[in-house]
Amino acid sequence: MARTYRPLDGVLLFDKPLELSSNIALQKVRRLFQAEKAGHTGTLDPLATGLLPICFGEATKFSVALLDADKTYRALVRLGQTTTTADAEGEVIAEHPVECNLADVEAVLEKFRGEIQQLPPMHSALKHQGKPLYSYIRKGETIERELRNVIIHELQLHRFEVNELDISVRCSKGTYIRTLAEDIGVALGCGAHLIGLRRTAIAHFYLDNGYTLQQLTDMSDEQRESLVLSLE
Repeated sequence: MARTYRPLDGVLLFDKPLELSSNIALQKVRRLFQAEKAGHTGTLDPLATGLLPICFGEATKFSVALLDADKTYRALVRLGQTTTTADAEGEVIAEHPVECNLADVEAVLEKFRGEIQQLPPMHSALKHQGKPLYSYIRKGETIERELRNVIIHELQLHRFEVNELDISVRCSKGTYIRTLAEDIGVALGCGAHLIGLRRTAIAHFYLDNGYTLQQLTDMSDEQRESLVLSLE
């Protein structure tokens, strides 16, 4: 029996699970709601979880506003190792002893607050001549990239243990948290990569108000529909 789709307008605050791409997550949610048209606002890597606003129908027209908005993340950083991708998906390419203390970490984090420059990673969806950078690196090609200005509005240390940092970051659009993790490792002299990432807010939308795929699946159609925020 063919699935029927219907007009639906509004925004759902979705809590994306681990190991699902943002696009696959979007399609699963769209099918659950049987929505004719849907889009998401800001890709999360498969290894990242958290807030992924899903825009239905007319709401897709203003999704660019959410793409441009500040975002907040909780990140887990492994010190002492660098990888090919700056996160846990890549292969470890270097290991160094971790000899920094809490004062060293606090001093380094202070350097990354405010406006900073980042080199976009090759393992990213950033386009070069119409193709994402990751498509080049898969063929062994490295593209020259320009440094970009981004703003780290808040950078807070929650925990520092032996070789792990637990931080939260509120940043401008276009900020790569794995690049931030890698750059913090360089500044500490021991290298680092990202091992966990959870997006907790986009603009004035918060993960606390989001719903998981399992929660949505367990609901009735009426319950699900009641969660869609109106266009207003």
